Amino acid sequence: MLIPGPGFGNPSSQCTWAHHVAMGFEQYPPGLSFSQSNTMPATMTGMTADQLSQFETEGYTMVPDVFDASDLQGIREEITQLIHEGAVKLKAEGKVSSLYEEEPFERRLTRLYADCGSEITAPIVGLGGGGHSGPALFGLVTHPSLLARVESLIGPEIVGSSVYRIRPKIPGQERAVVPWHQDSGYFSPHCDQDLIVTCWIPLVDTRPDNGCLRVLPRSHRQGVSRHHTNGPGGFLVILEEDLPEAEPVTVPVPLGGVLFMTNCTPHRSTPHEVDEVRWAIDVRYQSADTPNNLGELPGDFDLERPDREIACYPPEADFVVQSRLKPDSVVTEWAEFNTLRQQYEGNARPPGPKRGWVPVQ
Repeated sequence: MLIPGPGFGNPSSQCTWAHHVAMGFEQYPPGLSFSQSNTMPATMTGMTADQLSQFETEGYTMVPDVFDASDLQGIREEITQLIHEGAVKLKAEGKVSSLYEEEPFERRLTRLYADCGSEITAPIVGLGGGGHSGPALFGLVTHPSLLARVESLIGPEIVGSSVYRIRPKIPGQERAVVPWHQDSGYFSPHCDQDLIVTCWIPLVDTRPDNGCLRVLPRSHRQGVSRHHTNGPGGFLVILEEDLPEAEPVTVPVPLGGVLFMTNCTPHRSTPHEVDEVRWAIDVRYQSADTPNNLGELPGDFDLERPDREIACYPPEADFVVQSRLKPDSVVTEWAEFNTLRQQYEGNARPPGPKRGWVPVQ
């Protein structure tokens, strides 16, 4: 079900984007906000024509070889260190029986979680899931191979969207299964016409038995469906009667691969009882002409400004990851990235978008 409001029912308000053709990009009517500087063809390190076509037509594409396994080792080790530091503290407090150092990356958190619950995951996810901002995470979100694929979709002026999440999916955990939703359900409605690319990056091989994602193909052109609050795990949810009519597709992603989706692609994670953590990180990118909070401090937030001057997701910090027009604006050092992110981790963070979603009855 589409939510009535300004522009709904008008094709120009629907989630679409530039149409890839053999010689590059041309505006696909009805279009997203998409600047002329974005007119460039796929390259050898960008997406192939088939991948671009699938992204446009289906609303997603899975690229299996964005990273080498060695590219992801740093973030795995960084997360492992966070877990270890948390385990040492909790053991000193008598809240865990062991550090479980002998367990591999895929299982150690399950053992600790069984002892102490979400206390062990808090240092990883922060206030909303994007609390960690370590050097290896910065290296991942600015990795040239990932940005080359993103550039194929939104052009060379790339902003790292404020919303990234580290997701340790633990068997049996209530919040491990995320219900059907669109990322735009969490964003401000004035950004519904903008393309914000979700990059879902597993840190382990993901399969149907360990909870890979499912998507509703070709549903991204139907606008933003009605969501409800207080869904399973406390997440937003699109109820069955509001889901677009489409056959769900399960999308396994190998270690090193990335699932790219639009912000209007309905998707969900699936249950799993395999004795391992399905580690994944989802990051998002947008073009520089999409509303953002670049250069703002949390205290600068002003809801009375024109909509297009308000970030799509104000509670966290956007940052420039690539720019040929303004290279000095690019965040190239981890320390600057960390400062930007941590400024928004306190109690003074701006409020989240208000879309009028109501609780599940």
